[in-house]
Amino acid sequence: MANPTYKTALIVGAGRGLSASLARLFATEGLRVALAARDTAKLAPLCAETSAKSFACDAVEPDQVARLFGAVEAAIGAPEVVVYNASARARGPVAELVPVEVERAIMVSAFGGFLVAR
Repeated sequence: MANPTYKTALIVGAGRGLSASLARLFATEGLRVALAARDTAKLAPLCAETSAKSFACDAVEPDQVARLFGAVEAAIGAPEVVVYNASARARGPVAELVPVEVERAIMVSAFGGFLVAR
């Protein structure tokens, strides 16, 4: 990144892939980083590596998302960069998909993204 002007970043749906790479990049560039996931235990190694703070949040729960932003602001400041990387998938041929699994995938991928962006 060339001369970032941002100081704080929040990654929702943090894990070992893309979001971990972004957390490392943001930390290297001097941003304070917050990571949110349903299971924060899996974030411990990444937090130790990047000095990020972790927060438990299910992105499809409006109250949890609202509390997340308040907690992040109190811990590192208002997030200036927000990355939504939460996802769920229903795999298989359309005719064989289980409706409740498709609903969960849509809720996480679309509704959760809406709540975080709002």
